[in-house]
Amino acid sequence: MTIANVHNYKTKIGLLDNKKMEADTDKQYQAMHVKAASKKQRIRSLSGGNQQKVIIGRWLLTNPDILLMDEPTRGIDVGAKYEIYQLMLELVSQGKSIIMVSSEMP
Repeated sequence: MTIANVHNYKTKIGLLDNKKMEADTDKQYQAMHVKAASKKQRIRSLSGGNQQKVIIGRWLLTNPDILLMDEPTRGIDVGAKYEIYQLMLELVSQGKSIIMVSSEMP
């Protein structure tokens, strides 16, 4: 989950701060309600909804002001869709901007 922001985890001597990476990953997993056997589980082995949540969480760790979301809920179950839409509403209430492309909009 931290790969998009890996430069933020470098120590003064150029190594990665594993504790900080794990703490941020734990925080995002809880915030995104990701269901996985382990935080070290490969993304491709997760369900579609959990894959989407991890990818969104990955980019949220970069603290963006604008998110471009292309089909963020395509192919996932209704519960995961609801959680992602709720997250999007929360981000907007925090002052973030979202540009979304979706073929599923009613």
